[in-house]
Amino acid sequence: EAWRHHLNCLLPPDIAISRIRPVTSEAHSRFDALSRTYRYYISYAKNPFTGRYRWYLSGQRLDVTAMNEAAALLLRHDDFTSFSKTHTDVKNFRCRITCARWEERGDELVFTITADRFLRNMVRAIVGTLVDIGRGKLPVTGFLPILEARDRRCASVSAPACALFLTDITYPETLFLP
Repeated sequence: EAWRHHLNCLLPPDIAISRIRPVTSEAHSRFDALSRTYRYYISYAKNPFTGRYRWYLSGQRLDVTAMNEAAALLLRHDDFTSFSKTHTDVKNFRCRITCARWEERGDELVFTITADRFLRNMVRAIVGTLVDIGRGKLPVTGFLPILEARDRRCASVSAPACALFLTDITYPETLFLP
């Protein structure tokens, strides 16, 4: 508890330690992770308290049903080249997405996505493309061809970084010491 407190005192305001657990000496925080979960926040209402951490979209409401219909297609595919930065240093563009859904929470939309790994810029590129579907700029039927194209130029512009948060990482229990 004392370590958690001291670390939180040293870290910048936008990073917080919620729990510390001892692990084996071979443990690697990046390569041993089983899954990661990100959340992306969109706000329809201007809010001075959360505004720095939201993509503020005024005016037209998004079609969340269409966005969820397209997001469901992500679970059936494993190559996300169309949503990755080009010229990135990875061996492949394969990821296993297990959750991708939009939720309406009052004047906010929250996109939750979980996968075994993520590529550089992947979540923001997916969000930008799904928002274009929600705005009616792209039909739901246009999402699958983007996935299958394996070409970043086919997807929409990336959503702003300020609203993206890593919220959870899952590790195998065998990594932790008793």
